Amino acid sequence: MSSRRLLTVDGDPAVHELLADLLKQEDRTVQGVSGGKEALDLLRTTPYDLVVADPGRNGLDGSKLMRRVRAVQPETKVILTGVQDPGKAIAALQAHAYSYFHKPLTPAPFAEMVRQALNSSSWKKDIQVRSARPEWVTLEVSCKMDAAERTTQLLRELTADLSTGVAEDVTVAFHELLMNAIEHGCKSDPGKHIHISVLRTSQSLMVHLRDPGKGFALDRIEHAAVCNPEDSPTRHVEIRAEQGQRPGGFGILMASKLVDELLYNERGNEVFFQKNIR
Repeated sequence: MSSRRLLTVDGDPAVHELLADLLKQEDRTVQGVSGGKEALDLLRTTPYDLVVADPGRNGLDGSKLMRRVRAVQPETKVILTGVQDPGKAIAALQAHAYSYFHKPLTPAPFAEMVRQALNSSSWKKDIQVRSARPEWVTLEVSCKMDAAERTTQLLRELTADLSTGVAEDVTVAFHELLMNAIEHGCKSDPGKHIHISVLRTSQSLMVHLRDPGKGFALDRIEHAAVCNPEDSPTRHVEIRAEQGQRPGGFGILMASKLVDELLYNERGNEVFFQKNIR
């Protein structure tokens, strides 16, 4: 495999040092610059696979930086970093950034997103923002695993101001239900899409997911832990093994324990949950 080229753009030398240590691998070349003009000069002469940039520190806002990078290297992915701000995170995806992370960066999730970005293809239309108000975000998301991870990271940004426990509960429940929708509702067909809305009031956070599948009867999914009889808490494991399914089946049960309300529609292809945040 040819070496991947990464460009980091940030006015803080400590950030460059962190990113160099975090992202450097044998098959990667990581180069850092302090400002947008220097970055664009390099992009005009050298191909890069990924740009990691904090536009707030180099004279360009996120939208301007994305437009200029795309004008010079249309296929180069960009991960934006910056302040904790749901509006900036949503705007980044609207501008077709690959992802957005607030600082200080959480090393493991950030490094994993970089790895995913370097290996992703046909990603630009995987997340379509239909409503961009931070209190009412609506998305159309392709039924792809990497799109699910990018969407989950957006939810982390939308809930970053909440207590760690509440934010983690919401994120884990959302990820489990989204993966169910992709695997079972969409049959992992990347040509299909999931409709997602995230609504936030002063008291609660609410999430709605709708997949294009035929749905299911919640009381009849014997391969899921949520349907285990009281005297056989691992019955679904045996059923999954008999049907040749991968280990798992805990998603709905886990999600139901992490949120305050979880409801499916009659058809079984839409799910709603609510988490009290105050």
